[in-house]
Amino acid sequence: MLRQRIITAAWLAPLALFGLFGLQGTGFGLFTAAIVLLGAWEWANLAGIASPARRLLPVAGLALLMALCWSTGVAWAAWPLWLGALGWLANLYWVTGYPERLEQWQSTTMRLAMGLWVLLPTWVGFNVLHDSGAAWLLFVLLLVWGADIGAYFVGRALGRHKLAPSVSPGKTWEGVAGGLAVTAVLAVVFATWLELGLAGGLALLAATLVVTLASVLGDLLESMLKRHRGIKDSSRLLPGHGGVLDRVDSLTAAVPLFALLHGGLL
Repeated sequence: MLRQRIITAAWLAPLALFGLFGLQGTGFGLFTAAIVLLGAWEWANLAGIASPARRLLPVAGLALLMALCWSTGVAWAAWPLWLGALGWLANLYWVTGYPERLEQWQSTTMRLAMGLWVLLPTWVGFNVLHDSGAAWLLFVLLLVWGADIGAYFVGRALGRHKLAPSVSPGKTWEGVAGGLAVTAVLAVVFATWLELGLAGGLALLAATLVVTLASVLGDLLESMLKRHRGIKDSSRLLPGHGGVLDRVDSLTAAVPLFALLHGGLL
């Protein structure tokens, strides 16, 4: 398994870096669309559609929405991000109430709708941040990775109080605190590097802490859906790493929210 993980990472990491930072305009839009649409194919399975062929219908629907958004230009950017923000409030309500509130979202239709307000804003957020400059796209990626690393090491060393035991028994509040500490340092470093000043630095720090918490929710949401579906990984598209959603679950919450906050604060 370790060998397979290393092999997959050896080709996946350069491809991701080239796509995210080497492509511009339409190329970047198509690259991120491909990632999100693969995630949509996996999400259809999480929604209860077992047949691979039948999963193509919701994927096609999402692709059509992406094409409509792209064709209308920059004016379309705001509404999917606000859709995502409102949708993640519902996701928070369901994650914190699992399994008691299960009947509210367990239908296939409801889970597909959930996928719409998670995945479409993710794609829009990637493109909005990319248009704002590579530094901001890099920042949100480092934020999510830093939060994961901080949570892992602090959680293992100090974790005592369970965060959401019915959803993801391994996560702890101490781990969340560790992730927040790492991303707070990252915000200070970026604010200094970009010379944002005191007001801009404080705005970035506040946005960073909020987005870090959102990234944790993104992870928990996918864990909840996989637990309900009775599967370990969203798919086997990435040998040794599970599926696309397993790699970008935290980003699905962090990217659209940071894009929204970036537009209003920074």
